[in-house]
Amino acid sequence: MRLTTFSDYSIRVLLYAATAGERLITVEETANVYGISRAHLMKVANMLTRAGYLKALRGRFGGLSLAKRPEDIRLGEVIRLAEPDFALVECFSRDNRCVITARCRLPGILNEALNAFITTFDRYTLADIALKENDFALPFPKRQAAKGPRIALPRYRT
Repeated sequence: MRLTTFSDYSIRVLLYAATAGERLITVEETANVYGISRAHLMKVANMLTRAGYLKALRGRFGGLSLAKRPEDIRLGEVIRLAEPDFALVECFSRDNRCVITARCRLPGILNEALNAFITTFDRYTLADIALKENDFALPFPKRQAAKGPRIALPRYRT
């Protein structure tokens, strides 16, 4: 399973807004903190504002803040909002042309896995992953080691 960059950025924006508390954040500031595209974050911020997760204050001294308490923002809801679809394989998409769709047993297994994946996110809120403001002040290393996935991969004989 893989989330889109849009979902990743959505959670990052909410995480940074939660860390700021009552202080307004800007898209520019958030882009600088994470070292990511301002244009992408603008789209993310607009979507999160329209969905009621962020409040936007326009004007010279404007910015963004959380519209809900971090405890009330379920990560699963945010991911469902941000993901364009969950078409893990061709037969999950509208333009499916797979010739074995009618007899294939894989979609049931994939649906079960997808539901387990999203259900895990449903158990957590933004408050569960909240950071402190000084966590964002730490210098970013050139390369960070990946934190996942943590699954045992089979070893094949060569």
